[in-house]
Amino acid sequence: MDFYTLVRPEHLNHYGYLFGGCMLKWVDEYAYIAALREFPSCRLVTRAMDAASFTQSVNNGALLRFRVCRIHLGRTSATYRVTVVARDFQANDVYPVFEISVTMVSISADGKKSPLPEPIVTGDGSDCD
Repeated sequence: MDFYTLVRPEHLNHYGYLFGGCMLKWVDEYAYIAALREFPSCRLVTRAMDAASFTQSVNNGALLRFRVCRIHLGRTSATYRVTVVARDFQANDVYPVFEISVTMVSISADGKKSPLPEPIVTGDGSDCD
């Protein structure tokens, strides 16, 4: 499943590049949306993100593509790999920027882990094994 975001001035740090916190917010949001599409009846929360490593800076005006693929399905959680590629129109360049795994867990109304149902097949590449 792919998501897109345009980097705008409000997303930049004091050096004029994409602020890492914006990237992490988008990653968390898009992983959640992918999980919610597969498990629409579940109450899902972010359980974990693996180590974040930013490989390239991103300029204002770049178009970011977030590819979200489920890489693991457990009893109460699902893990998604989020790969980010930038299209920099200033330099007419496309390059990898960021990759991380995000684990979403299903919880009950009282906050305890609860089993996931069978995923709904979305047909959009959510499971990219």
